[in-house]
Amino acid sequence: MQAWRAPRAFDGDRFLPGGATVLVEGDRIVGVEPADFAVPSDCPVTSYDGTLVPGLIDAHVHLVSDGSMGALERVGELDEDAIDEAIDQSLAAQVAAGVTTVRDLGDRGYRTLAARDRGAAGLPRIVASGPPVTTPHGHCHFLGGVAATEDELRAAVIERHERGADAVKVMAGGGFLTPGTDMVGAQYAATAIRAVVETAHDHGLPVLAHAHSVTAIEAALAAGVDGIEHFTGVTEDGALLSDDLLERTAAAGVVVDPTMGNDMALVASMPPPPPQVAAIMERLGMDMLGFFAQRLVDVGRMREHGVRVVPGVDAGAMPLKAHGNAWLAVLDLVAAGWTLAEALAAGTAGAADACGLHTVTGRLRPGLAADLLVVAGDLTAAPRSLGSPLAVMVRGDTAVSR
Repeated sequence: MQAWRAPRAFDGDRFLPGGATVLVEGDRIVGVEPADFAVPSDCPVTSYDGTLVPGLIDAHVHLVSDGSMGALERVGELDEDAIDEAIDQSLAAQVAAGVTTVRDLGDRGYRTLAARDRGAAGLPRIVASGPPVTTPHGHCHFLGGVAATEDELRAAVIERHERGADAVKVMAGGGFLTPGTDMVGAQYAATAIRAVVETAHDHGLPVLAHAHSVTAIEAALAAGVDGIEHFTGVTEDGALLSDDLLERTAAAGVVVDPTMGNDMALVASMPPPPPQVAAIMERLGMDMLGFFAQRLVDVGRMREHGVRVVPGVDAGAMPLKAHGNAWLAVLDLVAAGWTLAEALAAGTAGAADACGLHTVTGRLRPGLAADLLVVAGDLTAAPRSLGSPLAVMVRGDTAVSR
């Protein structure tokens, strides 16, 4: 048995008065006690002058991509060895930033499932969807998940079930980074997405829908998906998320991941956006900074309407969305109106619940995995210290120690 101790702690739901001593046996938490708890004499204790929290969870990543410009698109040209190398590098970057679990929502050749099954010590746990289901020439078609008819859609879901996927990702609408896709309309009708949902649920799999446009969001909602990624609200008249749409999303219990966590320090150094993205920005009547500012406003409105939100980054999609930016996604919730405790809960326990891992990780609780993060100082006084890990433990293995 070993113990980690800190004078300040957050258990996944609330800050703990008096800090915490977390007792670990093997890969499990076996006790959560106050910071002044007298541990057994034969139990080594590592004490930190910081804040102890559950490991962060990034609910939307692409491990196959390193996040450089065009990297995700280039995955279609890589062999398995190159993809596996990218996955390992992405996982290493994630854990270095305090992330102990990732949900991968788009790979190629089911390589993230292979990495998940290897379960390398000291690297984050993986929840994997395999290649995203998309239309011919649709968003991320280069990842190999093309399905056009309802029969093909059902077959695609069954294939993912047979390969051992943890979830199904469907591209309900177009994407910023795939030229020629429809960013205002939908790639699939609600009936087609419903075929995905029904088949997935029959096989015990949740369905996550990529949807930037209101049309795609509406199709996904009507189909009964479990979660919607991005939820941007693009229309012909700009970005418009109505109160009614937010109310219906909350009532349906759909989990929204607005894919925040952009590194704003890099915005000025970014090259001009590709033509299709520039056209969307012009249609929305805003530049990149204006777009991100509007996203914060909209995410704040999600909270006001009771929409269940989890922070994911879309890590690997572009330089602003680096692997390891999960802490920024949590702080974006704070900027949008969440309390720090609410935002931390969303990025730990809430994300674990959304990923189907509520009995596995996400909280400082006996019986759950020993996925721990210690950050410098008092997190309540300096929230950005969330980006300064002193130590990270993944399933009982110390992965980071500074």
